Amino acid sequence: MARFLISVMPFTGHVAPLSAVAAELVRRGHDVRVYTGSAFRGRIEAVGGTLVPWRAAPEFDENNVSATFPRLVGKKGLSQLLINMEDLFINTAPKQNEDLDVEWARQPWDVMVSDEASIAPALFAERTGCPWANVAVLPLNLRSAQGPPTGIGLQPGRNPLTKARDALLRAAVPLGSRPLRAPTERARVALDLPKATPAYDEAVFSRQLIIASGIPALDHHRTDRPAWVHYVGELTSAAKVHPLAELPPWWAELHGRVIVHVTQGTQNIDPEDLIRPTTEALADRDDVLVVVTTGVHGRDRLPFPVPANTRVAGFLPYAELLPRVDTVISNGGWGGVLAVLARGIPLVIGGGDLDKPEVAARVAGAGAGINLRTGTPKPKAIAAAFDRVRTDASFRASARRVAAELAAAGGAPRAVELIETLLP
Repeated sequence: MARFLISVMPFTGHVAPLSAVAAELVRRGHDVRVYTGSAFRGRIEAVGGTLVPWRAAPEFDENNVSATFPRLVGKKGLSQLLINMEDLFINTAPKQNEDLDVEWARQPWDVMVSDEASIAPALFAERTGCPWANVAVLPLNLRSAQGPPTGIGLQPGRNPLTKARDALLRAAVPLGSRPLRAPTERARVALDLPKATPAYDEAVFSRQLIIASGIPALDHHRTDRPAWVHYVGELTSAAKVHPLAELPPWWAELHGRVIVHVTQGTQNIDPEDLIRPTTEALADRDDVLVVVTTGVHGRDRLPFPVPANTRVAGFLPYAELLPRVDTVISNGGWGGVLAVLARGIPLVIGGGDLDKPEVAARVAGAGAGINLRTGTPKPKAIAAAFDRVRTDASFRASARRVAAELAAAGGAPRAVELIETLLP
């Protein structure tokens, strides 16, 4: 038995794949502690892990992050991204390290595993020298000499003009990340580390082992990834990693119907962005049943009237829902997209903020869906994309090809095999 500490930012989309890794480590007989928000205690304990809650680091509600980090109020787009990274992922790092120091003093671990969002695990590994692996729960955001910079939602150039565009954008990356340099240096100084540091988007990644969710087809088939990067497909667990959502009273209506699932995940969940225009776009489609999840437990209603062919729930168990679904319309949360593609279902994606435009571009690049190129699409655009996905067989064929590749990548068992290579 070895001891593992998993450090993961307290967001459902981050905790869920790391919970699958925790479950597999526990299944192999290891001791597993998970450092994250106390709201995820049930999920962690359900897979046999021990929660180490944020104490010095500030707890927050993922559905209302701005209540704890008020600079995010009203922010979207690039300003939201930069404030999100500075306030959540950098400025909390010293307090996260304070929590980790307490737990390390109580009982050291053999290997630390983390997501790639916060810089805190990188700083802790630098200070202590403990072996450290990333599990990338977002589209892999390593710098590359191929295609455009990741994160901006562009397809790789195919001709001299667009390839030159990509090269210029790659050269501009250091300028774009410059606002994060000063807060990163302040975090390092607070932990008695020297100021000199690589850029934030390089510093958060381990140079020992990076386990990337997804497959090369969802990374534009870049060929210059380091040797310590391994793709493992979708990270799920056979264990019940969260309480099964109670099925709504209208569940029986799904039988024999063409189901279109609409979701905006658990962040940026204003239903006016994607849910409302989608329900309006499909309101006259008597042949489909539109199933909406709001992303908030208990929020089973929308703040506006819904068409007769629409049903609403806060959360629904994907294991029960997705086998019934024909098409998904999503804002592009990476974990949800992988779950959908793993079942060979094509998507229409309206990705507006954070990593969502990048997810949309990657799905479109793999041929498995349509990128609406906005987080607030009009009903007419949604209807046209939906009709195209349903009538053009190439989208479903590509989604099924991606599903086969995701299954072959090995998932959580393969991830844990790789993590165990770091044991002394």
